[in-house]
Parts: sequence; structure tokens; C-alpha cells
Amino acid sequence: MGNFQAVFGGTKPVIGMVHLGALPGAPLYDGAAGLAGLLAGARKDLAALQAAGFDAVMFGNENDRPYEFKVDVASTATMAAVIGALRSEITVPFGVNVLWDPMSTVALAAATGAHFVREIFTGTYASDMGPWTPDAGAAMRYRNRLGRSDLAMLYNVSAEFADSLDRRSLPDRARSAVFSSIPDAVLVSGAITGEAAAMSDMEAVKKVLPKVPVLANTGVKHDTIADILRFADGCVVGSALKYDGHTWNAVDPERAKDFMDRARAAR
Repeated sequence: MGNFQAVFGGTKPVIGMVHLGALPGAPLYDGAAGLAGLLAGARKDLAALQAAGFDAVMFGNENDRPYEFKVDVASTATMAAVIGALRSEITVPFGVNVLWDPMSTVALAAATGAHFVREIFTGTYASDMGPWTPDAGAAMRYRNRLGRSDLAMLYNVSAEFADSLDRRSLPDRARSAVFSSIPDAVLVSGAITGEAAAMSDMEAVKKVLPKVPVLANTGVKHDTIADILRFADGCVVGSALKYDGHTWNAVDPERAKDFMDRARAAR
């Protein structure tokens, strides 16, 4: 929790997503546009989010479908190249997420100077990508070996594209993850990217973790942000900010500004 407060202060942070285009080696990669195309798209989204007043941004590889548990080195290297090229333009705290690879996510954060990371670090899941068994102990130790004990670790405790094989309730799993794995914040997600978690799930997790930051991780929209911030300690938002509210489109500056105006009013 100390790392979370060091990054975000006393606010309920609203974190805007910079969804990079598909990276080299991924099925949807645009070889004709190349690295220059990836950089141009990320630069436009970053500028729109910062102009709208988002508290932080997070770079992710959502376009690298189908996702992997151990990503190709080229994916992490390309993300580092893009973020490095934009580093002087980033004016807010930023995070990274290399789906769905905790070790690569931590490595990317160390290489780029990111302030926080988001990933699935705990649990056991049946997923679209096969059996999913992340290792929080390895990721946390890796963070410290890389000299980044200050890196805020945001644990997503309800994996997208997957179902937990742990039959305990979501609040019990979240409470256990905090006790055993020392996250700086807990994130609650819906079933897939862009779909909201049930409000009842968010409230139930926050009830058992009153002293731990709990954030909404998916599906936050313009007409729900006020309700969510009544009990959540912040949120991550991507799809709602895009043109036509479509996940794979670019960030729409007007939608982004409207969203942050509503978030500020709610806070």
C-alpha cells in the first residue's frame, strides 16, 4: 500500500490505457506500418489521455491476440522501444502490462522506469489460453532483484478470459492474495476486456479489504464511473475512451475528456 500511495497520493486514480498495436510476431501485426506505426498510434493515444487530465496511463499489448503466458522476447523489447521513444513526452505516472506474463511485465517496468504494473499474479485458472498458474513469489522476488522494490504491484484477482479453479468466493480469494502475496492494490475485472465486473463483486471485495486499494479494472463507462468511485479506490479504463467505445479503435479525445470530467466531479 505504501508504493500505491507513493505513486498516486491520496487520489482515487483514473488510469487510462494506451493499447499498443499488435507487436512483431503476433498474428495481427501490421508489418507494413512497422515500428513507426506502433509509435505513432501510441503517441496519439498518450497525448489524448494526458490532455484530458488522466491521473496515470498504462501501456499494454491487448492487440497481441491470441495471448501467451510466456511472451516472445521481441514483444517485450518492442514495447520497451516504443515506451522509450515516448518517455520524454510522458508527464504522469505510467504503468505497463505484458499480457499474460508477470515476469516480462516486471522486466519491462524495470527497463522503462515504470511506476506500476498490472497482471494476474496469483490463482489457478482454466482459460482460453490453457491452464493458467502464475507465480507471485517469483515475480515479487524478480522485482526486488531488479532493484525495483518501489514498483507498485497491482494484482488482478479475477482473470479475464478465464474461470478460477479455486472454489472460494472472490472476496475470500482477494483477502488471501493480500495476506500471502503482498500486493499494493487489488483489481477486479469482468469476464473479458471491456466488460464490467458486477458492482456486487466490487463492493464485496472492498468490504473485506477496507485498508487495501481496490480498483475496477474493466468495463468502466461514462455512465457508471460515479457509482464505481463511491466505493472503489480508482479504476483502469480503456474501451470507453475509444472512438465509438470500441476497444480496438484509437482514443477519442472528446470521449476521454468527458470521462475525466465526470470522474473529477464524482471524486
